[in-house]
Amino acid sequence: MDYKVVWTLRSREDLRAISIFIARDNPAAALQLGDVIFQRMDSLRSFPELGRVVPERGEPNIREIVVGNYRVVYRFRREQKTVEILRVWHGARGEPAV
Repeated sequence: MDYKVVWTLRSREDLRAISIFIARDNPAAALQLGDVIFQRMDSLRSFPELGRVVPERGEPNIREIVVGNYRVVYRFRREQKTVEILRVWHGARGEPAV
């Protein structure tokens, strides 16, 4: 049975801000990045443990997938069969507040 992928308000705001920033110089690149991130996160429906444990957190259910320069941090809940996308964060900005 597949997991449900849920984007938190904060993660949607993160992705929107990133897209707006990139679109100032290259609208096509902003769309492409958004598409790639959505595709990668969609794969969590079947493989919720796909990403690595976030090193700064060390919690096995809080993981990340790196897409280009961006860290997409998520939490999976086995009992609820859900994956929550928590943050989309540029890697150069350090540790994302979760």
